[in-house]
Amino acid sequence: MQPTMRVVSGAVLVLALTFPAPASAQESKSAPLAKQLAAAMDAGKLDSIAAKDAVANDVFVAALYFPGQLLVISGKYSVPQLLNDRLGKKEYRDVYMDLNGAAAAGSKIFIQDPGADGLKAKRDENQAFDIVEIGGKQTMFNSDWKAQKLSEQDYQKTFADADERYAQILTALLGQVKKTS
Repeated sequence: MQPTMRVVSGAVLVLALTFPAPASAQESKSAPLAKQLAAAMDAGKLDSIAAKDAVANDVFVAALYFPGQLLVISGKYSVPQLLNDRLGKKEYRDVYMDLNGAAAAGSKIFIQDPGADGLKAKRDENQAFDIVEIGGKQTMFNSDWKAQKLSEQDYQKTFADADERYAQILTALLGQVKKTS
């Protein structure tokens, strides 16, 4: 190989190594936040947390935490004062139950994060996968978009949108945990 070809080949290799991996291989936005929330809840010996949504003032968010699992809900509630009162009394599990049972139609988001590690678009075989329900439409992030009658592009867009929203919800919940501690 001529010296010029070696220089060009070396430059191509260096460039290839410096570009970021494709988005599908990168960690989600929600991953570090979910891990932080799980650690904070472990440290505070909390099994539930709830807060007002930082993005939309008329929306509430709540989570149930079991070691290695987060169940997260978000939605509008017909009697917001009731949830505000429950938040003031730190009745977080009650807020979760109220939202789960009676969030306003079309506003409810329910996320099952079995690893308490944020959303992942792809799961390894024999691993639990994340499930998101937004506005009554459920998506399983199990890499099987065809079985869910989605194109790969729609699956990835649904994942990106859900991950963005989950990161916002987790941020609000982390803020509440810090206030509680």
